[in-house]
Amino acid sequence: MRLPPIRFRAASTAAPVLAANTRIARLARGGDIAGARKVFDSMTERNVASYNSLISGYFLNRDPSLALALFHRMPLRTSASYNAAISGLARNRRLPDARALFDSMPLPLRNVVSYTSLLHGYVREGLLPEAESLFALMPERNVVSWTVMVEGLVRAGRVDDARRLFDEMPEKDVVARTAMIHGYCSCGRTAEARALFDAMPKRNVVSWTAMISGYVHNNQVDLARKLFEVMPERNEVSWTAMLTGYTQSGRIDEAADLFCAMPEHPLVACNAMILGFAQHRMVARAREVFYEMPHRDEGTWSAIVKAYEMNGLELDALSAFRSMQMNLVRPNFPAIISVLTVCASLAVLNHGREVHAAMLRSFFDDDVFAASALITMYIKCGNLSNAKRVFDTFGQKDVVMWNSMITGYAQHGLGEEALAIFDNMRSLQMVPDEITYIGVLSACSYTGKVKEGRKIFHSMSLNSSIKPKAEHYACMVDLLGRAGHVEEAMDLIRNMTVEADSVVWGALLGACRTHMNHEIAEIAAKKLLQLEPGNAGPYILLSNIYASSGRWREVTNLRKVMSSRNVSKSPGCSWIEYNKTVHMFTCGDILSHPENSIIIKMLEKLDRLLKEAGYTPDGSFVLHDVDEEQKAHNLLYHTERQAVAFGILKIPKGVPIRVMKNLRVCGDCHSTIKLIAKITGREIVLRDANRFHHFKDGVCSCRDYW
Repeated sequence: MRLPPIRFRAASTAAPVLAANTRIARLARGGDIAGARKVFDSMTERNVASYNSLISGYFLNRDPSLALALFHRMPLRTSASYNAAISGLARNRRLPDARALFDSMPLPLRNVVSYTSLLHGYVREGLLPEAESLFALMPERNVVSWTVMVEGLVRAGRVDDARRLFDEMPEKDVVARTAMIHGYCSCGRTAEARALFDAMPKRNVVSWTAMISGYVHNNQVDLARKLFEVMPERNEVSWTAMLTGYTQSGRIDEAADLFCAMPEHPLVACNAMILGFAQHRMVARAREVFYEMPHRDEGTWSAIVKAYEMNGLELDALSAFRSMQMNLVRPNFPAIISVLTVCASLAVLNHGREVHAAMLRSFFDDDVFAASALITMYIKCGNLSNAKRVFDTFGQKDVVMWNSMITGYAQHGLGEEALAIFDNMRSLQMVPDEITYIGVLSACSYTGKVKEGRKIFHSMSLNSSIKPKAEHYACMVDLLGRAGHVEEAMDLIRNMTVEADSVVWGALLGACRTHMNHEIAEIAAKKLLQLEPGNAGPYILLSNIYASSGRWREVTNLRKVMSSRNVSKSPGCSWIEYNKTVHMFTCGDILSHPENSIIIKMLEKLDRLLKEAGYTPDGSFVLHDVDEEQKAHNLLYHTERQAVAFGILKIPKGVPIRVMKNLRVCGDCHSTIKLIAKITGREIVLRDANRFHHFKDGVCSCRDYW
């Protein structure tokens, strides 16, 4: 923008110029930089302060290029002009420009403020060698420049160097002493921090809070409380620091008492209290704090979303996130991660797409952690193409992103693709970690690649620093067991270099269920019951084995043992997303759904079509000693079939029906859904507790190897 011709006058300009300068500064502070420029352009007379006000406004509004351009057009520049420009460029992370301007500054105009402004920029950006060089060149230093350098050394973890510099300071104020206290506390040296605190000739609320926060940070909550009790004047920060100390150390009752005693409840304290209650599964108390707050910020909404997510209240978390957006609150990073976790858990693809859009609006899509969570969400929602698109378009991938793709392909039964990603990862010199090997071994297991799995497992300890852990052995036991090598899997367990845990024995018991090996199944079940006496899984799997071979007495005895030990089986449930609502179907509770009548009619219609196509119910998957007709009836109302029937009724043709189940899909339902996909011409994606099944044209992606 061209400036109109002007007549420049000295600082003793008339009152209208002073008023205009004040207005420029006020508009810029309010974010109206265009209005500030308009006032500036309309001035027929300007002084140095006019330029300085608008230049500072540009820097304040994150437009350093226009600020620098205007600076270079100034007819006259003073020390204050140079210093404001150097400081503004440094704050806007334009350090090369700040240094160039500093170097071009006439020596008579250069003063301690000029040096300190640039010094502060170097320290802020972590460029400590440059800061130290500049500090050494300073012809004079004041307490601010000394303190900035001390803070830089502290931030770099060089606390002893910071102390040496601190001791050299000719004058020390409360800011410098507080910086040193922060430094000692940040590396756990609270005794030295306290000695410095006690020796302070004068303390303010910041120094008191620094010492209290230091104790809290180092889990010395009782020492923090003693200091807090004698603090002459408390502010929101000190109250909140003390509150956070209690919540982080698990002392939730004391945190709640302190919260009630607070004279005011700032947002930060309320947010900390919500998360504290959530961590102790006190969701009702967290919700109570949330709804009693007169004002909420993005941290508050994020806290309540996290509270629901971490306590398994996924639907409430989704509802809170939607309310957050309806209240025009832009989600912050923790809220995005929490709701992506929820979308992945529930496999609600439409919600997940909305969160992806929110990520783009908030510019979180270039964060590697957020991108990994997004990939995981798409994978667990059964949309591998979107997951691959996010993966391919991301720049610097870390090992977590590679692991997400390998695990994703494994869960979808795409062993070749998982191995290809693994080979590509290694060809790019990316070092696999423990999770990588779990993912690739799982891929081999789900697709029957025994030879490849053996090779990878044996090469893991030979060609890397990673030694096999229980999780890797569990993958190998699962791989061998699925392929029918149950005896070899048992030998592998006997020769393990680490103690076999419940996951290892569970994998073996699952293989025994598939291949009906009663002898080894009983060994595995006994080991599992010793390790996890309250886990219903071993009882259920062993019941399956007994029921499949008609050993109903053993089934009855197992049920009696479960009852006497108060072991209960998690009820089977399936769910499906439709019209941004999650529809749940629970075992034995079909009548609770508001549209149960049409669902039952669709189930009966499908049953007739299935029988016409040659379907015969497999009663071995009914764990009760009842007649065949009752077994067929029980199978008809399995929750995954209810969800599929609902999907056929509601999901438009051409759109895949996506169903989730909390347990492993039973063999009869697997066969049935294959046939339903064929006779209805629908694509059905089922995610059970272990993996994905893509049903289309009467075939499943798992090739019946699951």
